[in-house]
Amino acid sequence: MAEGDSSSSTPGFFRGHWEGWKEYWGERFAFLDNYKKHISHRENPIPSWSDSDVEEFIASDPIHGPTLKTAREAVKIAAVGSAIGALSSAGVAWKYSKSPHGTVLSLGAGAVFGWTFGQEVANHWLQLYRLDTMSAQVKFLDWWVNKSEGRS
Repeated sequence: MAEGDSSSSTPGFFRGHWEGWKEYWGERFAFLDNYKKHISHRENPIPSWSDSDVEEFIASDPIHGPTLKTAREAVKIAAVGSAIGALSSAGVAWKYSKSPHGTVLSLGAGAVFGWTFGQEVANHWLQLYRLDTMSAQVKFLDWWVNKSEGRS
């Protein structure tokens, strides 16, 4: 039988292989299901929010507010780590090679490595491993959608 034949009861080699990988990666990214109602099948995108909106949520929710505030502080630490990593690695690359393309690659890699290192520092410094930051972010998105659609 041909591979495209729909009367076949067993999937072809490539389709079976693809289904296996799809299941594998679906398990690894299952945490994205928490955000599914906010990102898929929406008629209108979620409107942008400002820092004052986030501060209002932090003040209004005694459980998830402090967690969201801590997560936002962690992002600031990671951003500083990213800037330090990018500039220092690009500076060293430029100093020793004078290669523009090498410097740009070093800038990008340094930013990624710096962000990762900064996030780890923030994770331990702010003890994020004790908090459920994803739940706080989802609660904020729920609150923001309700507020922006007038369903407070």
